[in-house]
Amino acid sequence: MSKQIDLFTIGFTQKSAEQFFETLLKSGVRKIIDTRLNNVSQLAGFAKRKDLEYFLQKIGNIEYVHILDLAPTKDILDAYKKNGGDWETYEKQFLNLIEQRQIEKTVTPEILDCGCLLCSEPKPHHCHRRLVAEYLQDKWGNVKICHL
Repeated sequence: MSKQIDLFTIGFTQKSAEQFFETLLKSGVRKIIDTRLNNVSQLAGFAKRKDLEYFLQKIGNIEYVHILDLAPTKDILDAYKKNGGDWETYEKQFLNLIEQRQIEKTVTPEILDCGCLLCSEPKPHHCHRRLVAEYLQDKWGNVKICHL
């Protein structure tokens, strides 16, 4: 059996910078895997790409990587967020998308081990980071998911 992969997920909204970075440090995360389509929005505050990359490095020597293959398309995201779409439709569309992209082949276990999937949603229930984690757990079988 292959080595277990410890995969974390976190959302940055409804958290102070202190809560966010302390949570990452306490959990032992070594890499943030940004799964956002748009990671430069002013609304992201301390989690804008360049700022986040800097803070992660300075505060916890945590690597930062942005993997667009793990993000929804603008069409899927807009239909759900801006046009009041329902979660079930979004979930189905997003799972079809990552299956088409074959993320289990383009993303390696080495990249994800001790990594943390990042997006904006405060909780994982209605969030694509959970779908990515569960999809890979299903495909690989050796993924232990921890939502921070």
